[in-house]
Amino acid sequence: MKSEYNSPLIQAIREQNYVYTQGRVTIHLAQAFGFCWGVERAVAMAYETRSQFPHQKIWITNEIIHNPLVNARLKEMEVQFITTNAKGEKDFSAVGSADVVILPAFGASVGETELLNQKGCTIVDTTCPWVSKVWHRVEKHKKSDFTSIIHGKYSHEETIATSSYANRYLIVLNMAEAEYVSDYILLEPDQQIARKEEFLAQFRKAHSPNFDPTTDLERIGIANQTTMLKSETEAIGKLLEKTMMQKYGVANLNQHFMAFNTICDATQERQDAMVEILQKDLDLMLVIGGFNSSNTTHLQEMAIAQNIPSYHIDSAERLISRAVIEHKPLGGAITQTQNWLPDRAIQVGITSGASTPDRIVEDVIQRLLALHHQP
Repeated sequence: MKSEYNSPLIQAIREQNYVYTQGRVTIHLAQAFGFCWGVERAVAMAYETRSQFPHQKIWITNEIIHNPLVNARLKEMEVQFITTNAKGEKDFSAVGSADVVILPAFGASVGETELLNQKGCTIVDTTCPWVSKVWHRVEKHKKSDFTSIIHGKYSHEETIATSSYANRYLIVLNMAEAEYVSDYILLEPDQQIARKEEFLAQFRKAHSPNFDPTTDLERIGIANQTTMLKSETEAIGKLLEKTMMQKYGVANLNQHFMAFNTICDATQERQDAMVEILQKDLDLMLVIGGFNSSNTTHLQEMAIAQNIPSYHIDSAERLISRAVIEHKPLGGAITQTQNWLPDRAIQVGITSGASTPDRIVEDVIQRLLALHHQP
C-alpha cells in the first residue's frame, strides 16, 4: 500500500520545513494534511482482507474512504461495493454466508451490522476509533434518557451510523439550525405546541422517528460527525449549554445537558494547520480531496473565509491548463474557472483532506509547476 500512495517529493518537502520553490512558484504545504491514522488503518485493513481471503467474494458497504483513487484500486482487487436502490437504500440480497464484508472507516449503522450478522458472513470492521468514540457517547445519552443533538450532515454515512446508536436524535447542520433549536427550547409550552409542525418540517430528514420537540428537547446531549468544523461544533455546544442554563437554571444544568467534544485529532490538526498556512501571503490555495469528503470541504470553507482564491479539486487532472481549472465551489456543482493561474512569481498554499494519499498531492504539485513553466 505504501508503494502505491506514498511520495518521495512530499517527504522531501516535509524535510524542507514544508516549503518548496521551483522557478517562480513557491509551494507552502500545510504541516498537517492527507492520510490520517484512521484512514491509513482502514485502507491497510481492506488490502489485508483481500490477502487473507484471496478466493472469497468480498464486499464493502460503502466507499472505504472518500477518495476515488483508493476506491477504484479496491475495485481492481475485485472488492465489490454494495449497491443502492432508487430510494438510496442498500441492497444486501447478493451477500452470502460465505462472503466477507468490509465496514468502511465511517462505520455502518446498527441495522446493517445486525443484518450482516444474521447472514453469517465474515465481517471486517475498519471503523475509525474516533467514530466509535462518538458512538459510545451517544449510547451514554441513550442510557441516561437524553436526546442526542448531532452536529453533522444527515445524509453522511458517519452521521447515519452515529444516529442509529441513539434512542432519540436531532441532527443540526450548522449554527443557524442550532440557533433555531435554541429559540424553540426557550419558548413557552403553548408556543412550542403552536410551532411544533414548523419545527418538524424544518428538520424533516434529520430527526428520529416519532420525534416530539415539545418533550424530546428537555434533556439533550451533544455529539458530532468527527469531520465537522471544530470551531462551529464548539460554538454550537456553548450555545445549547447556555440555552439549557437559561431554561432550567445553572444548578439544574447537569440534569438537562451533556457535552463532549468528539472532533477527531486528525481533523483538528488539519484545521489548525490550515489556520497557520492562511496567515501567509498566498496568491491562491489548492485544497485536494474527494468532492464528497466532509473534512476537505471544511478546509475549503476556511480558505474562503479569508478571501483567498481557493479551489477544491480531487486530482491533478482538474488543472486543465494555465487558463482553466475545474473545481467544486463550496456548496455548488463542479465548474470551470478561467485565468486562475497568475503569470508571475506566485505563492501557492496546498493542503489535502484526510482521505487523500500523498501521491495525489505530488501529482497536483507537478502539474501546477508544469503549467506555470509553460511559455
